[in-house]
Amino acid sequence: MSGMLTAEVADALEEIGLLLELLGENPFKTRAYGNAARIVRGLDLSLEELIARKALGELKGIGPALVDKITTLVTTGKLPYLDELRKQLPAGMIDWLKIPGLGPKKARVIHMTLGIATLAELEAAASDGKLRDLPGFGEATEKKILAGIARVREYAGRFLRPVILGEARRLLARLTSIAGVNAVRVAGSARRGAETSKDIDIVATAQDALPAMEAFATDPRVIEIVSRGPTKCSVRLEAGPNADLRVVSASSFPFALLYFTGSKAHNVALGARAQALGLELNEYALIREADGTAIACEDEAGIYRALGLPFIPPELREDAGEIEAAERGALPRLITRDDLKGILHCHSTWSDGTNSIEEMAHASRAMGMTYLGLCDHSRAAAYAGGMSIERVREQHLAIDAANAKSGQAFRVLKGIEVDILADGSLDYPDEVLASFDLVVASVHSRFSLQASEQTERMIRAVSNPYVDILGHPTGRLLLTRDPYPLDLFAVIDAAAERGVAIEINAHPQRLDLDPAGLRHGLAKGMKTSVNPDAHETAGIADIAYGIDTARRGWCTSGDVLNALPLPDLLEWLRQRRKRAGV
Repeated sequence: MSGMLTAEVADALEEIGLLLELLGENPFKTRAYGNAARIVRGLDLSLEELIARKALGELKGIGPALVDKITTLVTTGKLPYLDELRKQLPAGMIDWLKIPGLGPKKARVIHMTLGIATLAELEAAASDGKLRDLPGFGEATEKKILAGIARVREYAGRFLRPVILGEARRLLARLTSIAGVNAVRVAGSARRGAETSKDIDIVATAQDALPAMEAFATDPRVIEIVSRGPTKCSVRLEAGPNADLRVVSASSFPFALLYFTGSKAHNVALGARAQALGLELNEYALIREADGTAIACEDEAGIYRALGLPFIPPELREDAGEIEAAERGALPRLITRDDLKGILHCHSTWSDGTNSIEEMAHASRAMGMTYLGLCDHSRAAAYAGGMSIERVREQHLAIDAANAKSGQAFRVLKGIEVDILADGSLDYPDEVLASFDLVVASVHSRFSLQASEQTERMIRAVSNPYVDILGHPTGRLLLTRDPYPLDLFAVIDAAAERGVAIEINAHPQRLDLDPAGLRHGLAKGMKTSVNPDAHETAGIADIAYGIDTARRGWCTSGDVLNALPLPDLLEWLRQRRKRAGV
């Protein structure tokens, strides 16, 4: 077996579907690959196990042709069929699909009509007004494509957290296995919990740097050695990002880890503090300026102590008041994954999810949780299988049956992700909303409203007495779609005033609300919740990314709803609605 990750197999299947659509293939065939990708992402069992048991074909939606391709990909790490498809299309066209609103059908029309294939050619054609007269286009579409190209260029070279962490952990495991490597840690923005990163920084200490450097440089997913010296190596990985390894002495390791974790602004502030104390802090040592002697520190905490400060968690190191808070002894005890007691905002097969209520509940319980807030889509989200009022009643009966089976150890809450309509009203009448234990209200349409209209729309939504949580408040998709125009702080203030929580949507493409919004909200008394917005069992694990964001936003367990035990959460919901007058 190649050890290929399930996510990589799903990505490959999705790419096949996109390439087939760009080539004008039968839509049923293209959709089959997209469906297969969703099925693979939602698997509880490993693909290796399913292949070994010859059980892959038993999965609904995975036919013989897909079984063959998935098996080839998992067992060899390669798929000739995908390689052949890539050769049939100019490579630049894949970049087109990163442009919001430019799907495979429109991309194919442009390519076939104008004979262009690169991002630069597409930009030139749009700038020259050559797209507006194509079927299904227009001047507005042309302008959106130009704006989208600008965003693609702005985001170029940045990668989402799953890509960065997946590669970082793989490299970490490889280096840890090398004899003589005494310590190795991921540093940089990845350690600080950033939503996206440009590269991966790794710091190690070893008896001999050469074996570690050799293992790093010869990693099977390295496609280019950018530079290599006796103690530093920089490579480019097949997944896209660059990775840097620095091997330092054991005495320098804490200082190198601190320095290369950053941020630059935090390092500058620490350096100024050291200087005020008659010290010099650099990436190798803390030195007394008076006599040039070094102050030995066993770890980062020791460095902070030498500077008269308690340890500052990496997620806070942005020179955003953390040093001053540390001086006052006012650093928060940041929330951890272990603080969570339940999962809120997940989807099932009742709308656009891949797994059943029981499967989502089982996966949540297997993670040590005691409740699941199931929040399928409301009726306006017809594209996502949104539920009619009658379907809501049927689902509630199904949830009752699931809870009867699980007894007191675990509970599924009757939740909904209700659409916020264009005028700020909600997709169900109040008498239907009253039937839910938990209401998450979200915007899924009309992103192009003016900022004042969008702000008014969302404030009206959080003013509804049945709304408990505002979902993904800015609508951003990292590296893909900018937030829609609105006065976010005004929305946060309105939610806090009305006792409505705002979620941290933990899907790695969203991570919305962001740290700046969280800190503003916490200062206003706002509650948040770390919600995976999972559409399959595997997606529940995305809460880890949400916890990173919560920590960057200075959240404690007391700020997070799903850190509450179930009785306390139910009481919070009851009291919130009581204060709202229902």
